[in-house]
Amino acid sequence: MVTILKNNTILCGITGGVAAYKSLELVRRLKDEEASVSVIMTEAACRFVTPLSFEVASQNRVYISLFDDPMAHIHLPASASVMVIAPATANSISKFANGIADNLLSTCLLSFEGKVVIAPSMNWKMYENKIVQDNLRKLRELGVIQVGPEWGPLACGETGQGRMSEVPAILEAVTGALTAQDLDGEHILVSAGPTREYIDPVRFISNRSSGKMGYALARAARNRGAQVTLISGPTALAEPAGIEIIRVETSKEMLSAVRKNVAHATVFIMAAAVSDFAPYETFGKKLDKKSTMLLKLQETEDIISEVSRKRKRPFIIGFAAETGKQLPKAIQKMKKKGMDIMVFNDVSEKGAGFDVETNKIIIFSSDNQTETGLIHKDEAANLILDNMKQIRT
Repeated sequence: MVTILKNNTILCGITGGVAAYKSLELVRRLKDEEASVSVIMTEAACRFVTPLSFEVASQNRVYISLFDDPMAHIHLPASASVMVIAPATANSISKFANGIADNLLSTCLLSFEGKVVIAPSMNWKMYENKIVQDNLRKLRELGVIQVGPEWGPLACGETGQGRMSEVPAILEAVTGALTAQDLDGEHILVSAGPTREYIDPVRFISNRSSGKMGYALARAARNRGAQVTLISGPTALAEPAGIEIIRVETSKEMLSAVRKNVAHATVFIMAAAVSDFAPYETFGKKLDKKSTMLLKLQETEDIISEVSRKRKRPFIIGFAAETGKQLPKAIQKMKKKGMDIMVFNDVSEKGAGFDVETNKIIIFSSDNQTETGLIHKDEAANLILDNMKQIRT
């Protein structure tokens, strides 16, 4: 998988918080993405994790003292694409917001001209303190990207908002900081995952959709600067940061959520695998087990068709998951439902079916066709958005 982090230099600042151990995993993940990583630790950070651990993880020298290399505060920021500070303690946040430069990390921040990501970590009372909140607001107004903190149990034994965000969320923020904001101004509505059509309170009809393709599209659109609303059926996926998420279960709930949100969307991506059929009747209590049972089904309402009939409609991207290369059927479906782009994939092909990280797609529009080999779903998502942008330009 080719990632945007490949061949970029990430400058990681580690401050003196107990969450510093998580940053070892962050550095490892950045290296897995083929980024070059330079680490700056404050002296307090060295009390929580040894510099040697970060040297092994980054495969680079770790910088600590402002005086070991007098020009480090100039050459380290000059070579970096993004600067990420995780954990960012209340003390370091206050220094950054007020231009205090009394150690190597704070002097590097002042001389860095690129995008900065911070992941706050502290006791919940410290986080809610008005001074800390004012300093965070000041940093955000200056363009600093804040990730977290999360709510949960803290090292002190208390519970509240102050936990450093998990590594995947920070990694996504770093990726977003490096991504061209070519979808700024767009409001993209994405549906993802399966629906459940209930027979009784404990039984339902569903399908094998994991939601991974829809979630990849939502993340890619967010990273490229769009405002994103994600309508999600039942999935086991982590909620992507910076995205409004609406949870639904049934096809009727998904249709209702689309109706409420589509008027504000410039682009509608129907990646959800909505059930084509639902039980004709839903029983209020669990049915007794029988040797045979006849289940009567009815068609569910087609969401894309309803959206395409609107007088003021968004740009529409739909999906056709088939078993076998039934391209004429997919093209007919695109025309019948009034889609602007149809994404076709043969789920019977190895690696292109359900609940996998890869996909093999053909992207159709009225005058264009793009076919891919087997690629990661994140890459597929960006290709779909590239095609959308090209058509709308």
